[in-house]
Amino acid sequence: MNLKDSTLNNESANYTLVESRMIVSFISNINILKYLDVLTFKLISINQKVFIYTLKDCKKDIQMKDIIIFKKANEMRTQSLTWKKQGYKVGFVPTMGFLHQGHLSLIEKAKNCCDKVILSIFVNPTQFGEGEDLDKYPRNLKRDIELASTKNTDAIFLPSAEEIYPKNYQTFVNLETLPNFLCGKSRPGHFRGVATIVTKFFNIACPDQAFFGEKDFQQLAVIRQMTKDLNFGIKITGVPIVREEDGLAMSSRNTYLSDQNRKKALSLYKSLTLSQEIIKKGISDTDEIIETARKIIEDKEGLKTDYIKICDPYTLEDIKKVTKPALMALAVFVGKTRLIDNIILNP
Repeated sequence: MNLKDSTLNNESANYTLVESRMIVSFISNINILKYLDVLTFKLISINQKVFIYTLKDCKKDIQMKDIIIFKKANEMRTQSLTWKKQGYKVGFVPTMGFLHQGHLSLIEKAKNCCDKVILSIFVNPTQFGEGEDLDKYPRNLKRDIELASTKNTDAIFLPSAEEIYPKNYQTFVNLETLPNFLCGKSRPGHFRGVATIVTKFFNIACPDQAFFGEKDFQQLAVIRQMTKDLNFGIKITGVPIVREEDGLAMSSRNTYLSDQNRKKALSLYKSLTLSQEIIKKGISDTDEIIETARKIIEDKEGLKTDYIKICDPYTLEDIKKVTKPALMALAVFVGKTRLIDNIILNP
């Protein structure tokens, strides 16, 4: 198909069908659509604005509501800075894709707080350790774009690994203390990768406010500290955990679970809620609370605790007694799948 012969420049907004996997460069100075892994999609041009629609099974249109996709960092930055010059407040939601309701709640919060919302989808290789699930981490780009569009996301940043970490890349961001607790102990180098990619994304997306889920509580603490230390001037907002109806914290890795293991995984949240009940009964000794939680979890065959900790929610240091709000966090292997969860305990 010859785009010059198409209706892309026609302000009467006629439809133009473009076959899948086609590289489309738009008319203006910004290449807004580099690649969409969908069966087929429609482009409508109205006053030099592109409105994107997918054709589900080539039959039914799903409106994408002016969602703009960038693969190049400089183009993403240019768009964000343009919005800011126009007086818009820009929100940013970083993800690794395979979106679920937890991610969508971040976008919803961002839309409530900001005028424009940028979503990033990037499975960051530097935060995965040897033997972890980088290669098999679940991906579904078409579905992610469709879900993001239902929440009126304004732009998606969809870079390649080569765009983020070009040849001879040498710079990483390390925090001295916060990564030494919880997940950082069993995943050395993980938060080095997290801090590095978020720093890069902050410099690319140039947001006024960024949104992170509280399920990854340590990550949120790391990002808050890093943002403060490096004087980013970005407001960091934590968004509460979104759970399934039965209490299981939503996670992209839940897809790894068999039906049997998924039922066993409910013991994570059960152990957390029971711990809160124990505290309300007057027990404050953290060793006793943790041991009770451990028994609930390891009573299930195939479950192995990586850690269960009760700690200060700001420093992440262990505490002996729950005398004020405290973080109870755990990581558990359900079969071969490592899941995390947490709760704030209130005495």
